[in-house]
Amino acid sequence: MRRLSVIVALGAVLGMFAGGLTAAPALAGRGPKWEIVPAQRSTVPSSFCGFKVRVTPVTKQFAKVLKTSDGSETVLITGRQRLSFTNLSTGKTITENASASSTFTANADGSVTVASRGRSPLVLAPADAQRFGLPGVSVVAGRVTESVDSAGNLSLSLHGHVAVDVCAALS
Repeated sequence: MRRLSVIVALGAVLGMFAGGLTAAPALAGRGPKWEIVPAQRSTVPSSFCGFKVRVTPVTKQFAKVLKTSDGSETVLITGRQRLSFTNLSTGKTITENASASSTFTANADGSVTVASRGRSPLVLAPADAQRFGLPGVSVVAGRVTESVDSAGNLSLSLHGHVAVDVCAALS
C-alpha cells in the first residue's frame, strides 16, 4: 500500500509536467528538442488534504527528454509555471507560482529521482507527509530532491521552506 501511495504522489506531480511530452510539437527558438509541456489537469485524492484537489497548469513550461544507452531517461523542465489548485468540495481556488527548474530521471532499475530548484509543487502521500512533517500538497521554495528506489521507498531532501500549504489555504 505504501508503494502505491508513493506512485500516486509522484504520478500526480509527473502527470502535471511530463504527461504528454511525446505528443507536443518541437519549439523553434527554444533550442533543439525542447517541447511545450501540454497543460494537463490532475486530481489529488481526498486522502492527501481531506478533500480532492484539482491541479491545473495555467501557463506553459518547456521540456527536453534525454535518453541514455543504459535505458535511463531524463526530462528537463524549465519556464514560467503557474498552477491553479481547486478544492473540489467547496470550489475555492488559489493560483501559485511554481516556476522551478526540474530534472526527472527514471533509471533502468525502476528508481526515480526528481530534483527541483525554485518554487516547486510537492505532493506527498499522507504517511510521507507525516513522516517528513510537511503538508500533503504544497508549494515549496528552494531546492528539493525526491527519490524513489526500485522497491518504492521515498526519500526527500528539502533545502528551503514551505511557501504555501495548499491544503490549509483551500480549507
